[in-house]
Amino acid sequence: MFKAFGLTDAARSLSRKSTLLRRLYYRCRNLRPRAQSDEPEIIKQLASDGPRTFVEFGFHPIQFNCSALAKSPEWRGLLVDGNERQVADARALFPPRIDIRQAFLTRENLGFIKEHFTAIGVLSIDVDGNDYWLLKELLDTSPTVISVEYNATFGQRSLTVPYDPTFERHQKHKSGWYHGASLTALSKLAASVGYGLAAVSSNGANAFFTRTGSLDPRGAWKPNVLRGASIEEQWKRIAHLPFVKV
Repeated sequence: MFKAFGLTDAARSLSRKSTLLRRLYYRCRNLRPRAQSDEPEIIKQLASDGPRTFVEFGFHPIQFNCSALAKSPEWRGLLVDGNERQVADARALFPPRIDIRQAFLTRENLGFIKEHFTAIGVLSIDVDGNDYWLLKELLDTSPTVISVEYNATFGQRSLTVPYDPTFERHQKHKSGWYHGASLTALSKLAASVGYGLAAVSSNGANAFFTRTGSLDPRGAWKPNVLRGASIEEQWKRIAHLPFVKV
């Protein structure tokens, strides 16, 4: 019993040291939570009248859409990602009001997300894979704001990749451009339960939906500025792969 207690005590001490070292690493390098583009400003405006809760999955500890909310004491959040190291780093950086869990999400294991908050202010999805299918399963949570990454490579086509519970985009195609769904497809899905397109991030990556959104996705669409090839070239490289028209 004494030995077991000693091992547990040592493990706890090591965990505390690891947390402090991770926190120090980020502070020394001045790595602070932020978003890729203007997502925080968009979310702040759209979510001003909703519950002060957010759920985001597919995140990096210093780069995710709800980063500004995670830093605000008025908000509680749930962050989920499948990467063990990223989850450990996030736990070192954020206070207990931000619940951080490691999980590779599929349509079958979303129950804990649905049950975590009685009402969700912001639901943010960026998994580079089954985004469309996971959003479809979570629409009944009725968040105030839906943020979901769209794949600009698909252009104006109403397409999503087929559901695959083990989806990994670089395994599907070396370009990494085959994943998720088009803005048109996501807009149709959101509209099926009364949401409209309210904004698109300036970098052409994330779409935002609310009950009062009224943008035409054809006019709001933007190319992804991080992809160094024309839309035509991007589509040409993945057009032969399987898609689902929606």
